[in-house]
Amino acid sequence: MNLKVIRDGRPADSTLPAEELAAINAYAKTALTPEEVYTFSLILCDNEVDRDGERFTLRTLEELRGLFVGKTGIADHDWRAARQKSRIYRTELITDSARQTTAGETYTALKAYAYMLRTDSNAELIAEIEAGIKKEVSVGCAVARTLCSVCGEELGSDACGHVKGETYGGEICHALLDGAVDAYEWSFVAVPAQREAGVTKALGGKGGLKQFVKTPAGAPYAGEYAELIKSAALGKRYLSELRAEVLRLCLLCDEGLYPALSKASETMDSDTLAALRQHYETKSAALYPPATQLPGKRETTRFDGAAFQI
Repeated sequence: MNLKVIRDGRPADSTLPAEELAAINAYAKTALTPEEVYTFSLILCDNEVDRDGERFTLRTLEELRGLFVGKTGIADHDWRAARQKSRIYRTELITDSARQTTAGETYTALKAYAYMLRTDSNAELIAEIEAGIKKEVSVGCAVARTLCSVCGEELGSDACGHVKGETYGGEICHALLDGAVDAYEWSFVAVPAQREAGVTKALGGKGGLKQFVKTPAGAPYAGEYAELIKSAALGKRYLSELRAEVLRLCLLCDEGLYPALSKASETMDSDTLAALRQHYETKSAALYPPATQLPGKRETTRFDGAAFQI
């Protein structure tokens, strides 16, 4: 999920509150002084739908609040130790009661406070943060489930059948990232994706394979993921063709039921649709038995052309 740096870094000669310094020193082997550290805050993630058509649930934000404490800040999701520049020492959830998300919830965001050392090697990065150049960041985390906003089932499963970005009953389907599993890191990046903070996100677990395979940890699984995508595409095509066949048979056997079945079939899984197809095939066979052009025994074929008259 996208992040945004809030420019509230402290100059070297300011007084850092004692409770803030104590939280920072919990991660330091030697006690640091206010003059040795630079602090800034971040909006890690929120409950708004992003450009990928995904959003965190409120429960997941609360779970991530604890998981991100102590996590390191790097650059471009490069997990080498040399890229470690800062660390989160405190987090909190903030809300804006005057603002509602596109899903109708009160806007809620996970805010983090990070520190870094005021060293010569970090001076350029601190200057870029202060100048607003380094502000787009992304997080690496894992979620347990990717739920459909329309039906609440696992998005893309047989029980769901909805497609992210498509409209159902006036509602645009999006993914709910539910159940925080782990938080890896947060990173300064250059390519924004979220509408407001404008950055890419890297998710692991079930909720973010598409992004996870683009990370160093997920790259070995890129080939397997590509095969899964191909299989999923074939499955969706089969489901679409099965749904079309059921609706065709419905028009033949029970035209009055077609409007209701047309809408209901959008949420039916493959097993339900297959059972409906079998039912309508049996019913259509009884309603429209095949007619033979051959006469019975000792009967003479009579042809008057009436069947071909318009």
